[in-house]
Amino acid sequence: MLTIAYGADQDQAGDLFLPEVHEGPLVCLFHGGFWRMPYGRDQLDPMARDLSQAGLAVWNLGYRRVGPGGHPWPATLRDVEKALAFLPELHQAHPRVNARRLVLVGHSAGGHLAFWGALKARDIPGGLRPATVVGLAPILDLVAAAAAGLGAGAVEQFLGGSPSAVPDRYQEASPAARLPLGIPQYVLHGEEDTAVPPRLSEDYVASARQAGDDAAYVPLPGTGHMDLIDPRSPGFARARQYILSAT
Repeated sequence: MLTIAYGADQDQAGDLFLPEVHEGPLVCLFHGGFWRMPYGRDQLDPMARDLSQAGLAVWNLGYRRVGPGGHPWPATLRDVEKALAFLPELHQAHPRVNARRLVLVGHSAGGHLAFWGALKARDIPGGLRPATVVGLAPILDLVAAAAAGLGAGAVEQFLGGSPSAVPDRYQEASPAARLPLGIPQYVLHGEEDTAVPPRLSEDYVASARQAGDDAAYVPLPGTGHMDLIDPRSPGFARARQYILSAT
């Protein structure tokens, strides 16, 4: 594992897991935690190690978060852009990273960042366009998530207000408000998830397909919110299958 900084702040870094011998397609991982401190990229270390052992290059990304000791809007989104803009440099420094075969993967709030990043990647000069984006119990409609009270006001804390108070921020940040994304999308969600209701993912995919996107909703029976990032879980095995197929 190598820790690679993409900015000056201590949170602007990611842990790079390389395949043992050959060049591997690149997966950028975005962790969850409702965009809040103190949750960090260590959440996804077991997942990153598993995927690298399967032959992928994995950059497990950290980013600035909201809350005590954190950073307010729009620091988190600017970090996603900055990390994606850094990818050509990452590829140059580490030839075993095949950034031309790029997949963005995120869990929970990190799923939101992965989908938002897939949208923004096309606007980064000299940037690399991901081939696919995979959301694991992602939060993709921020207005609906705020209305559902996810994370005891996590969306309002992340964006600095309610949809009525800061509507422009919801328009900018919510993937559901920016459809179509113009990229294939997989949305996996455990049916036993009590942190992020599965119906939010199901509704998002229906809207994405109606807008003309290639999007698939994959419900996972008997799977909870954190199972999707636990290599010991059957839910993770399904997630792994989709990530590997996307590369």
